[in-house]
Amino acid sequence: MTADPKERKANRRGAARLAAVQALYQMDIAATPLNDILAEFESHWIGREVEGSQYLPAEAAFFRSIVRGVLDDQRTLDPMIDKALAGGWPLKRVEALLRAVLRAGAFELSSRSDVPARVVVAEYVDVANAFLDKDETGMVNAVLDQLARQLRAAEFGRAAG
Repeated sequence: MTADPKERKANRRGAARLAAVQALYQMDIAATPLNDILAEFESHWIGREVEGSQYLPAEAAFFRSIVRGVLDDQRTLDPMIDKALAGGWPLKRVEALLRAVLRAGAFELSSRSDVPARVVVAEYVDVANAFLDKDETGMVNAVLDQLARQLRAAEFGRAAG
């Protein structure tokens, strides 16, 4: 039985998002250079079994787009996320994995208009569920929803305030 092509693409993009967040996390904590991290993930992780865990095949171009895009746009993304975080809690004080999820989601919302905003928010909440506790997952949903309403107001039917 062959899977629906849309479903396969969605699953491959979901796997790309998960890998991108892991790569951004690794870059953040270990200061791994961009080209090294892309090569490592594409040759040793994505679509392979690593330490007993099977990593799904991912859309490599989408994975690269997210990782490169976050790095290229980080000076724009971080202030947006800072502003969206409740209580003036700065992004630099947020745990590295949560920071990677927020940056990747903010990048897609700001630069990947081919992906509906609600899909971006839902996908990164799913990624957060894989790594973070319920409170942090709720924070991802709240921050990305706020950014989505600011950056893609037309998709929500009214201007963001």
